[in-house]
Amino acid sequence: MSISNNRNSGNPYRKEDANKSSENRPKYTPRSNSKSGESPKQSDKTARRDNTRPNSVNREIRTKNPSVIFTSPEQNSDLKPTPKSVAKEGVSNEKKSDTPEKMRLNKFIANAGICSRREADVLIQKGLITVNGVIAQDMGTIVNPTDTIIYNGSELNCEKKIYVLLNKPKNVVTTREDAHADLTVMDLIRNACTERIYPVGRLDKATTGVLLLTNDGDLTKKLTHPKYEKKKIYHVHLDKAVTKFHMEEISKGIKLEDGDIAADDIDYVGEDKNQVGIEIHSGRNRIVRRIFEHLGYKVLKLDRVYFAGLTKKGLQRGHWRYLTEQEVKLLKAGLLT
Repeated sequence: MSISNNRNSGNPYRKEDANKSSENRPKYTPRSNSKSGESPKQSDKTARRDNTRPNSVNREIRTKNPSVIFTSPEQNSDLKPTPKSVAKEGVSNEKKSDTPEKMRLNKFIANAGICSRREADVLIQKGLITVNGVIAQDMGTIVNPTDTIIYNGSELNCEKKIYVLLNKPKNVVTTREDAHADLTVMDLIRNACTERIYPVGRLDKATTGVLLLTNDGDLTKKLTHPKYEKKKIYHVHLDKAVTKFHMEEISKGIKLEDGDIAADDIDYVGEDKNQVGIEIHSGRNRIVRRIFEHLGYKVLKLDRVYFAGLTKKGLQRGHWRYLTEQEVKLLKAGLLT
């Protein structure tokens, strides 16, 4: 995409980012009649935030550089998966150790999935945590994984951290349990681990693409809290061509029933004006669909190709893999956006 963005580095649509690591930017080749050899055009875009846009922003959407485009979703993208189609397993990024590792009490509580470390400190201060039958009073208390830690009458289990990346198919519900759903994301990754992991954020039943599942409460908060502004990129198929006027409106900002919203980046996918690539950091419910519905368009297909630095590269629809140790380190350090 030819639009530049000062706030979000590593934009996968910008020509100048073409030589950057391919791991951290999505590529997808849409089913369009994109013409090669066409000269790319460039346009500038000021840094934008979710709820405000400078009135002076006046940008023209131009044709995208054909050499820096999406790579297409898999051919079987809309087939309804069955649990058998998800048998592909990855390699765990956790190293096993025979010796229990000592840790701070707040880390133990966070690892148990109760809350973040900071919130765990509050529980300790309030005297709500006991260690081997004794009320913990020091936030710096060091414990063993084998110690008996009690909170709210229940023993906490310090599980190892699991990070699973799923390429979510259509017609699958993003939840741990749903008695009315034919298939949930947990059905697709049921062989990944015995630990209780949870989706980080959610994708609508009809939306496909990148979804992370983990039992790491601290990381989940970093990836979902609005203040961290984690980038999400979607490939949108619409029922009719999107006008340049509406593209500019989305870029500058529109008013929805729950407040103003603007895209961080937006452009056409190749020559097909019915397909749009949109970059946004807002986590508001159904935000991409509501943006286009507000302007009179119907979203036919919505695919998330990028989330907080993670892509679905090499991952077939309905399949999953473990994150690598390097990916986990970068996510925790905030180096992936």
